[in-house]
Amino acid sequence: MSDDHLDGAPVAAPRPKRRLFHKSTARLSPEAVERQSRVTLLAWNMMGADAAIAFLNGYHDVLEGRPLDLAVASAAGCDAVEQAIAARAAGA
Repeated sequence: MSDDHLDGAPVAAPRPKRRLFHKSTARLSPEAVERQSRVTLLAWNMMGADAAIAFLNGYHDVLEGRPLDLAVASAAGCDAVEQAIAARAAGA
């Protein structure tokens, strides 16, 4: 049992192919993506980068939720988040 190209070394079994990325969550609808983009850009422009990130990703008492989640979930949620961004940027 001789294999010239392996010089007697044991042959390792090939590794199974793995996907580098897998879908862990459902994709957003085009409308949800548009709302997410719109509130993110609005917050970024009106509040600045750091404040926008903190606001969109933190719990907001008046909105009773995380602004980014609310904006993505519905048009009404997006409107409420836009109003909250405007109020916060105005200093209210």
